[in-house]
Order: sequence, then structure tokens, then C-alpha cells
Amino acid sequence: MSYDDAIEALSNDALKLVKDNSVIGLGSGRAATTLVKSLSKLIKIKNYNIKGVPTSLQIKQIAEKTGIPLIEADQVEYIDIVFDGADQIDSEKFVIKGGGGALLRENILFSLAKKVVVMADKSKFVKNFTRAVPVEVHPLARNSVSLAIQKLDGKASLRTLDRGYPFFTENGNIILDCNFGTIKNPKVLTQKIRLIPGVMESGIFLRKPDIIYRANTGGKFEIF
Repeated sequence: MSYDDAIEALSNDALKLVKDNSVIGLGSGRAATTLVKSLSKLIKIKNYNIKGVPTSLQIKQIAEKTGIPLIEADQVEYIDIVFDGADQIDSEKFVIKGGGGALLRENILFSLAKKVVVMADKSKFVKNFTRAVPVEVHPLARNSVSLAIQKLDGKASLRTLDRGYPFFTENGNIILDCNFGTIKNPKVLTQKIRLIPGVMESGIFLRKPDIIYRANTGGKFEIF
């Protein structure tokens, strides 16, 4: 089942939120990548003065190729709007992110944003979170964090590459994918995870999106 047509349609619709002289957070994932490509066309057509703040090297390379001027998050006091994807979105509009490993930077951009727009296909929407929660951890704390996750009734697995080597984030940290089964109180859980020494960020974000786009089949989308 393909949501590609709907993702392209919602990306174009989301660009209506972009104004001249704005700082735009560029998230990761399929929908965000599509939006970045459409944003570059909008900038050229309307001659907008836009600065983009990328969440990952992957999206940075795409933005560079399409000619979007880039700056870093530490160069701005705020970001006008962040466009990003999500790995899951629950019924309370909390999101799980970090499937691509950029959760720390993504959460920093969320915290700086005046407005957060999340775009995802229909399969990512659930009543309660059921997927593993990515947790970015300092390498020295791998075992201690794993044990602390176990005390929270979770099971931590070190994220690895195809050949079995550990996956390292762009920040030099590791990712523990933590399975808690069905998560009915994501706010409390993520607060507890963040308190564990050595944890850099939890994949359950406390900042909820201001606008959510859901891609459906047949090239259609909904806005929440």
C-alpha cells in the first residue's frame, strides 16, 4: 500500500504555512524529505529568504543539493516552524521518534519551534504506543541504562548495523531500542527515562505537534 501521492499532496499543502524571512526546521523521514524538495521549489518561485535548520546529515545533504540555505540550531534564538515525521503517533498526539537515530537533535528543534508540524502515513497512528522507544545513550552508560530500563519493566536492545557493529548517532552516542509493550502513560514513562544518568534523550517527545498531517490511501490526507 503506497501513500506516496498523499505525502506529496500534504507536503505541498503544508508549505502554505511557510512565510518569507522564516527559519525552518527540516526534519527527517520520507514525508519530511518530500517537503524539503518542495520547499526548495517554493523558495525559487517566490524568491523567499528562508534559512533551514537540518536535523540530520541525511536531510542536510538533500537541502544542500536543492539549494536551501542552511544554518545550525545554535545560531538562532527560535525556529518559526519545524516540519518532521514520526515513527508512531498515539491518541493523545504524543509522538515517538528516533527510528533514524536523530532524536536528540530533533527534540532540540522541537523545543525551539514556535510551531511543530508532523507528517506521517496512516499506518503510524495508534491508540497506544506499541513500538520500541529509541533512547540515545552515552556509550559508557550502556549497561547501567539497560538495567535501569529493566527496572521500568522494559527490555533494552542495542541498535546495530547490518554487520552487527553498534549504530552510533551523529553525536557519538548509541541507541537502545526499549520495548515496554503497550504504553498507556507515555508522559510519565519518558520523564522517568530522561532521569536515568547517561540518557541523552528519549524518543517519546513531551512537546506535542501543533498540526498533524495524516496521509491516507488514494492520494488523500487529513489535518488534525
